[in-house]
Amino acid sequence: MSTPPPLAIFDLDHTLLSGDSDVLWCDFLVRQGLAAPDQQARNQALDAAYRDGSVGVAAYCDFHAALLAGHTPAHWAPWCERFLQAEVLPRIPAAARALVERHRSAGHRLLMSTATNRAISQRTAEALGFEHLIATELELVDGRYSGRTTGTPNMRDGKVARLLDWLSARGEPATGLRHAHFYSDSANDLPLLRAVGLPVVVDPDPRLLAEATVRAWPVLRLVRTP
Repeated sequence: MSTPPPLAIFDLDHTLLSGDSDVLWCDFLVRQGLAAPDQQARNQALDAAYRDGSVGVAAYCDFHAALLAGHTPAHWAPWCERFLQAEVLPRIPAAARALVERHRSAGHRLLMSTATNRAISQRTAEALGFEHLIATELELVDGRYSGRTTGTPNMRDGKVARLLDWLSARGEPATGLRHAHFYSDSANDLPLLRAVGLPVVVDPDPRLLAEATVRAWPVLRLVRTP
């Protein structure tokens, strides 16, 4: 069996996207009258707690899952498309697109790995030409989102667990990660950054920058200035 091409793994929020898609989505829903205005304060508090590492994985992911509760994927599809066009694509800078294209041209397999749920992130991955997506999955009950996640949320240590499951399902050994790139902005992604052979930090938060300095990891500036 031939060796698969190396993986180029990308976080989404504040890495390829100048912003956080979960935060932007909640704000979008409030502006459209699809979520209560008081959700914005909770949204901002969770974002701050995510950045400083104090929020629990379940609390973070369940809040965003609950925003979709009670409706079918078909109900949300046009809103997700409008969100993509109005809020996401304008926030993906040329430098981020060029980096993805360099890996594509090198023959690497493109994988987006994001804590954002699949309902929100799928279109972004497709728009950027990603072959593969690992995202937080949402539970469906009788064809409607229940407001809960299912399986292991793709956040912190969960990103490593989900990636190992993804490789196993393809019959690929975990040793392949020695040749994998992973790009991220957040200290929340330190478990996966430490697991790959070629970690790169992108516009890092202060905690990640400190770690990158100690470990001599490369630092890129793609979506925001220091």
